[in-house]
This record gives sequence, structure tokens and C-alpha cells, in this order.
Amino acid sequence: MPAPHNPFKAALKTGKMQLGCWSSFAHPYPIEMVATAGFDWVVIDGEHAPNDLQTITAQLQVLEGKHSHAVVRIPTGHDWLVKQVLDAGAQTVLVPMVDTAEQAAQLVRAMRYPPHGIRGAGAAGARASGFGAISDYVQTANEQVCLIVQVETCLGMENLDAILAVEGVDGVFIGPADLAADMGFPGNSAADEVKAAIKDMLARIKASDKAAGILGVSEAATQDYADWGAQFLAVGVDVGVFATAMRELESQWRARISPQA
Repeated sequence: MPAPHNPFKAALKTGKMQLGCWSSFAHPYPIEMVATAGFDWVVIDGEHAPNDLQTITAQLQVLEGKHSHAVVRIPTGHDWLVKQVLDAGAQTVLVPMVDTAEQAAQLVRAMRYPPHGIRGAGAAGARASGFGAISDYVQTANEQVCLIVQVETCLGMENLDAILAVEGVDGVFIGPADLAADMGFPGNSAADEVKAAIKDMLARIKASDKAAGILGVSEAATQDYADWGAQFLAVGVDVGVFATAMRELESQWRARISPQA
């Protein structure tokens, strides 16, 4: 029995648009709710949300069998972190702050079993193999794992073409907030210079054999990114959606029942 099919990776290869969302609650209950919306992919964020291996695993369990494919963002690109989330059942891994082709190539190796990589082959006790029930997991997993590298600095932008040439990288995700800060526009990814850089990067990624991804935090930015060639596009963050709705609800009723004199 081979490793499970990765529908997200397959969709990226065919050029099909994949609509996504970020999840930062770090708990299985809200991500199950997010999955009912029907997004093609949902990021379990281990960089800026309070996730650890156990909370990530619990959310992977909840998303199994759902339409929304789990993309796990690890906090940094250490080999052991890649191995842990893969063994927990993640098939698609998003790695932040990838600045060079050498970093990208090492991540490819971390994602794959020997002889093409360095992933530890003790899969029998891992959730990814069904605890040994998937008999050919080690032999077939390399074809189903998906690596997304996040380019979000001036150095990464400078090295983008070299990163795009790395075999085994399936997609490149642009981080607008960090890129804006590194370009000298902290908190302003809508600056003209930042928008021009993002537009150029999306075009370069689209012209390669990799898929282009990005997160939009405003309607205008999200529409721009779609128009500029983003193939896997995240359109919101669950905690932001919730916080905004709750604040608007409070403000609405505060004005109704406690009008200013």
C-alpha cells in the first residue's frame, strides 16, 4: 500500500487555483470549523501561532478526510522539525525565511527519504504511515510530500531565480509583511515599492515550474495578487476574521444601547 495521495501537490502541478486560509487558534475545534468553509488548503501556523507538535498533530487529525488540505508552517527550517511534522502526518510543509538556493536544497533533502534525502526512516511508529499499516510508505512518500519555501527578505528576492531552480521545491510563497519590513516599509506592504517587488516576484515564479503563493490581508491586495499570478492564494487569517467580527458586534450594540448623551 503506497503513501496517501497529496491532492494539493497534484493541483499545483496542473496549475489549478487553490484558495486557502490561515489558522492561528492552535486548537482542533476552530480549525474544524474553518474546514467547513471549503477552502482548498488551510495553514496550521507553527511560526506565529502558539502551536507545538501535539497541537499540530491534533489539527492534522481533524483535517484528515476533509476537503481542506493541511499545510503546516514550521517556525524555522531545521531538519528535525521537518521530520517531526512529516511523521505526524503532514504532507505539505511551508518553511519561512528561505533566503538562498542552498537553504532550499537542504530542505528538499530533509523532506525526502534516502537515497534522495536525509529523512529518518523510522516510519513504523509514525502516524504518517498509519503506524506501519501503510506497508510501502517509505518507498512512496517522497512522491507525495510537498515543499513550499517562503521568500520574504531582500536577500531571498535577490536569490529568487536560484531558489526557483532547485529541484524538489514545489512552490514559493511570498511573505508581504516581512518583505515590506526588510525593504524599509514596516507595517506597509501596500507601499508602491513593495507592491512592485511582489508583482515582479509573482510573475517570475509563475514563469517557472513552481507554483506561486501569497497571503492577502485586504481585499485590494488579495485581488492584486490574484491578478498578478498567485496560484495558491490565502485570503484571510481565522483569528483576524473572528477578532474583527467580535469588535464590530460589540461596537454595533454599544452604540445601540449606550448612546452618547
